[in-house]
Amino acid sequence: MSSKPSPLAAALADIAREAGRLILKHYEGASEARLKHDRSPVTRADEEAEALIVARLTKLSPEIPVVAEEAVAAGAMPRVGARFFLVDPLDGTKEFLSRNGEFTVNIALIENEAPVCGVVLAPALGRAFAGDVAAGAAFELLPEGGARAIRARTAPEEGLTAVVSRSHRDAKTEEFLAHYKIARMVAAGSSLKFCLIAAGEADLYPRHGRTMEWDTAAGHAVLAAAGGSVTQLDGAPFLYGKAAQGFANPHFVARGRD
Repeated sequence: MSSKPSPLAAALADIAREAGRLILKHYEGASEARLKHDRSPVTRADEEAEALIVARLTKLSPEIPVVAEEAVAAGAMPRVGARFFLVDPLDGTKEFLSRNGEFTVNIALIENEAPVCGVVLAPALGRAFAGDVAAGAAFELLPEGGARAIRARTAPEEGLTAVVSRSHRDAKTEEFLAHYKIARMVAAGSSLKFCLIAAGEADLYPRHGRTMEWDTAAGHAVLAAAGGSVTQLDGAPFLYGKAAQGFANPHFVARGRD
């Protein structure tokens, strides 16, 4: 296990931090949203952060295509091969607009349908996470510099801590959780839910609602690098690069260590 983030993870973290600083300028001012075709909100912060991230990724690895949320929403559906980046410049726009701080910048590298490296930054909360699956290493990146290694935990005897969506909780999730010994439930926004499991602060995150690949890839990479897993509800692999489906995800469950 590596003692520090890989060069790629460090580079992605630098890009995410730059985007995070841009987003915070909007967060601290007045932010207005408009609705996209799918009725989800978008702000100038989403669009400007995405433009920055895509430009930096193109400079970092010009041979790797970038699939980014707002570009796809605008009709730009890039052709992807075995390797591509997935970008959600501002995951949790509802959290951003409600000013609860639980929004993130998500950047991930996909190889052969799986996330292999990812960074999740929560700029308003001062938390950041990075994971490199090949190295089997995940970290919380510290505000003062440096990094703390993190590992997903095994299920505590007293029961699981389930993390649920703050904005998208539903009856099917409650039904799913009823099959487990749940000691505590924590509500969180955006891809932070994966990172709480990766850091050993939670154990289970089921999701029955609609998500897209850019919503999950970076958090999936962090959790997988920390020893956890993300699968479809029936245990089938949770794969990426589903361009024919518009990069939409099936329902899934994220877990800590077995």
